[in-house]
Amino acid sequence: MQVTPGHLFAQLDFRDVEECDERLVIELDNRPDLANRRGALQGGLVATLIDIAAGRLADRHVGPGQDVTTADMTIHFLAPILEGPARAEATVVRAGRRLSVIAVDVIDSSRDRLAARATVSFAVLDPR
Repeated sequence: MQVTPGHLFAQLDFRDVEECDERLVIELDNRPDLANRRGALQGGLVATLIDIAAGRLADRHVGPGQDVTTADMTIHFLAPILEGPARAEATVVRAGRRLSVIAVDVIDSSRDRLAARATVSFAVLDPR
């Protein structure tokens, strides 16, 4: 993932694990500066991880000059990510001309435990 130097995402240290046209897997470590008072990865950062993985995958299925923007996101938080890394596994549910739907499972890799399950819809935007 290429990020502009100094951008917040550069400070979070997302890393790619696997990528192909139908699947994208990225990870984010749980660190003290990213954890809540109980030591779990902040829920907002889990949501960000989901949105980034899903958005990058949805972007692979649009035409030249088109972009995607998050239209809807539903997340079920199932367990805390206490150790990590948090691994977001995104898969294409549907890639249409106007709307794409991506499913994302987030795993606490150290415990091999499902921590969150999400569905993200993206509107496909034509060039300006």
